Amino acid sequence: MNKPARILRFKCTQCSKQVEVFLQKVSACSHIQPYQGICTCGVVMKYATGDKEAVAGYLASPDVSWSHHH
Repeated sequence: MNKPARILRFKCTQCSKQVEVFLQKVSACSHIQPYQGICTCGVVMKYATGDKEAVAGYLASPDVSWSHHH
């Protein structure tokens, strides 16, 4: 299986600057690969790949220490 990228780059939705989001530590579960970063303007940027429900839960969570549990 391919390993997910550790760093992805996106444009900030507020200021359009480039933001690097980093792969977050999660359980050994392969259902989700969450990413998070903070733009220089202060906007928290989240992204995730994997199980549709797990991704939706992660993106909707305001918690920065979110983790996936079974």
